[in-house]
Amino acid sequence: MTKANKVLFITQEMTPYVADSEMSIIGRTLPQTIQEKGREIRTFMPKWGTINERRNQLHEVIRLSGMNLIIDDTDHPLIIKVASIQSARMQVYFIDNDDYFQNRLEMTDENGKEYEDNDARTIFYARGVLETVKKLRWCPDIIHCHGWMTSLVPLYIKKAYNEEPSFRNTKVVFSVYENGFQSKFDENFSTKLLLKGITPEDVTTLNGKGVDYETLSKLAVDYSDGVIQNSAHIDNEIMKYANEKQKLTLGYQQPDNYADACNSFYDQVWEAGTN
Repeated sequence: MTKANKVLFITQEMTPYVADSEMSIIGRTLPQTIQEKGREIRTFMPKWGTINERRNQLHEVIRLSGMNLIIDDTDHPLIIKVASIQSARMQVYFIDNDDYFQNRLEMTDENGKEYEDNDARTIFYARGVLETVKKLRWCPDIIHCHGWMTSLVPLYIKKAYNEEPSFRNTKVVFSVYENGFQSKFDENFSTKLLLKGITPEDVTTLNGKGVDYETLSKLAVDYSDGVIQNSAHIDNEIMKYANEKQKLTLGYQQPDNYADACNSFYDQVWEAGTN
């Protein structure tokens, strides 16, 4: 039986680089556990302005940096940094950009107000990760997405990057968390995210309206091969939608069983897609 041997983790939070939370702890422990089970992993997160580069020993990877991503007709340089968690024998790649992440907090500013360009930051992050993986010439079997900032990855994998050698056979798992966002994305978000290979008909779930957390999550579900309920309490409409779309799903798992359940779920998703 062929297994999914390479797993790419894309998260928006990871301990110790940000404060402990349900997502950041999973972002730290799940890749390590999966690696210890014999799979090859890569892990990505945004380089939030709150991350102390010197203390965490981040350094730029020049050979991976230097590309410009065009979002809303504006060029944004893509900067890749990396750090190591020695105790886990694990590297973490960081997506950075002066406009979107450097000298900026995470989802909200100093006054707790959500950034108005969180929609563009979401686009930049998803595209930045995928372009970097291409440069690494690494071909993940499974991509596991954590957090709403990864919600565009399934769409991009299935539509814009589906002919890329790195992603031709990749399956995508999307984890749904309790924490979302409150403000709606701009009404032109569905146009702003378009790339070659993606048409307006591919994103009809967004309905051309201001996009809220539930709607964005449903778009992720549309193009995912598997969906996991990661928090005990989530927007029930999202998992209901996943079941209506006949996606493979994994219900909420207690922390002590979570990694084992994910490990088995990866193979379930892989086998369903290769039969």
